[in-house]
Amino acid sequence: MDNNNLYGQGNQNFDQAQPQQQSYPQQAQGQGFDSNNPQQPYNQYYQPNPQAQQSYNQPYPQQAYQANTDLEEPVSFGDWMLSILLMTIPCVNIIMMFVWAFGSGTKKSKSNYFKAVLVWTLIWVVLWFVLMIGLGGMIAAFSNSYYY
Repeated sequence: MDNNNLYGQGNQNFDQAQPQQQSYPQQAQGQGFDSNNPQQPYNQYYQPNPQAQQSYNQPYPQQAYQANTDLEEPVSFGDWMLSILLMTIPCVNIIMMFVWAFGSGTKKSKSNYFKAVLVWTLIWVVLWFVLMIGLGGMIAAFSNSYYY
């Protein structure tokens, strides 16, 4: 028995056998790289996007370079120094917080800062009252049990 017949080569010598070419489906061609066919060049299916190249070469819009004129001037160092000094004076500090928080001539950043200060002050005052009521109740409970 001939060994070549085992492999379906007929009477050909094993060394002379030609590998069979695989045929790929027609629909797969032109739809990307086929990793099952290493003989297929990748560049055959690579097609650059012409719109991407055109937009890449366009100049950058000029309005991006222009400064935003809607921004207001920041609060100066001297203005903050005066604000902090006025905040150290009792009773004046409470009045000035409301003036700076809700006044029409105040810069927006300073107004927002003092609105936040007023909210935090309100939170602390409410917590202080709750703590005092609770502490007063505990003192009253212990003082009554001491005398009886």
